[in-house]
Amino acid sequence: MSGPLPLLDATTAAAEIADFCARLARAQPALRAAIDASPENGCSERELLWRDGKTSLYRYRPLRPAVVSTPLVIVYALVNRPYMMDLQADRSLVRRLLEQGIELYLIDWGYPDGADRLTELDDYLERGIEPCLRQVAERHGVEAVNVLGVCQGGTLSLCYTALHPERVRNLITMVTPVDFHTPGNLLATWARNIDVEALVHAHGNVPGALLNSVFVSMLPFRLGSQKYVHLLDLLDDPAQLATFMRMEKWIFDSPDQAGAAFSQFVRWFFQENRLALGTLELGGRRVDLARVTHPVLNVFASRDHLVPPGASRALRPLLGSRDYTALEVDAGHIGLYTSARAQRELPATMAAWLVGRDPRRRARSSSTPRRSTKS
Repeated sequence: MSGPLPLLDATTAAAEIADFCARLARAQPALRAAIDASPENGCSERELLWRDGKTSLYRYRPLRPAVVSTPLVIVYALVNRPYMMDLQADRSLVRRLLEQGIELYLIDWGYPDGADRLTELDDYLERGIEPCLRQVAERHGVEAVNVLGVCQGGTLSLCYTALHPERVRNLITMVTPVDFHTPGNLLATWARNIDVEALVHAHGNVPGALLNSVFVSMLPFRLGSQKYVHLLDLLDDPAQLATFMRMEKWIFDSPDQAGAAFSQFVRWFFQENRLALGTLELGGRRVDLARVTHPVLNVFASRDHLVPPGASRALRPLLGSRDYTALEVDAGHIGLYTSARAQRELPATMAAWLVGRDPRRRARSSSTPRRSTKS
C-alpha cells in the first residue's frame, strides 16, 4: 500500500517533543562530563620542540623502535585543529602510525588573532613549514624528512615541496585538493561566488564560526538535525556519547583565519585554480608541481563531500614523479581519520610505503652482493 505518511495529531506531536526535551535535559550532566573529559590536543603524549608566534612544532613520544630512518612531519590544514587525527585511543591515526614504528612530528598552526591579519600564504611556508622541517632534519641528522600533508595542509605541502624539493624525501598527501574546479565540488562552488576582499575588509581575520557554518551547510540535514536526533540513542552509552561530544567539540573548534592568507587561498586556488593550471606564484616564485619528483602517496576518500576524489586525482599528471601511488579509501572526509576500516588499513599501508622508500633500506639493498646465476 502506498500513499502519504500519516501525520501525527497535535497531542501526540506535543508529547513526543516534550519527551525529547526531557531526555535532553536529563542528559545534560553526561554531555558536560563528556566535553570536559575531551583532551585539548589529542590523546597521545607529545612534547613541544619549537614555537614561533602561533606556530608550534611537536614531537610525539614513540611507542616502539623506529622502522624508518627518516621521521614523518604532519602538516595539517589551517581551517581546523589537528587533534582530529588523535581524537581518542581507538580513533587515532597518530596512535596507529606510532604503533607502526613511525617517528612522528606535528606542525600546529594555533589560533591566529588580530596581529596575524597580514600573514600571507608564503609566510606559512617560509616561516612555518620551512623552520619546522629544518628543526626535525637537524635533530635526526638527515638532509630531508618525510611529510604528511592533510587536506589544505596537503596543498601547502605540495607548494612547499615544489619550492624546496631538497627538504622533502617522501610526500604523503591526504584528502588534498589540487584541482579546485572539478564537477560536484560544493565548497569550491560556494567559494567561487563570494567577494573575498569585501569579507576580509569587513572582518580583518575571517571568523572560524562563519566558515564552520559554511561547512555544515554543505550537508545540512546529515550534519545538522539528523545527528542530534541520533544523539538520543547514545545517551545510555557513555563511550559512544564521549566520542560524539569529542567530535562536536572538534567541529566547532574552528580557528579564525588570517585575512591575507585566506583571501589569497580563495582567490588563487578556489576562484582562479592556479595550482592546477600551473600559474601559481608564492613569494615571487612559480609553484611548478613538475618539480615534485619525490615518491608520492596520494590518499583520498571516495565519499568525501569537502574534497571530492576528482579534486585529488588531478595531482598525478601534474607531478614530475615516477613513483606515484594513489589510494582511494571507502570513507568520508572525517571517516578517513576515525573510521574502524581506516584505522585498520591506512596506517599500516602508509608505514609499509615509507619503509619501502627508506634510504637506509635502499642502501642495504644496493650493498648486498647479487647471487650468481651460474651453475
